[in-house]
Amino acid sequence: QVQLVESGGGLAQPGGSLRLSCAASGSISRINTMDWYRQAPGKQRELVARITSDISTYYTDSVKGRFTISRDNPKNTVYLQMNSLKLEDTAVYYCKINANRPYYSQNMDYWGKGTLVTVSS
Repeated sequence: QVQLVESGGGLAQPGGSLRLSCAASGSISRINTMDWYRQAPGKQRELVARITSDISTYYTDSVKGRFTISRDNPKNTVYLQMNSLKLEDTAVYYCKINANRPYYSQNMDYWGKGTLVTVSS
């Protein structure tokens, strides 16, 4: 089995910072892409940032210049550094990885349970 555990969410003031982490464990031979999604109240879930196995990154326009995604391969961990937080960043943030299991040629997506980020004055 594969398990993703997110941490680092909480309360921040506008302009403040938080750092989210997501640690993957279980039967994993290779992690391909590592993503952060978020879902705000009344809105659809959206892709916030993605980092690939060759460290190529993607950010949605609303967080460019403020958020940074990174990964620590030996620890199977992905991070999201969030700076200059805005009220509209309030959401549940979800980690998703695409990974291969030992002896399997197919890759699969795995989701964490989410961590709440609240930006409020």
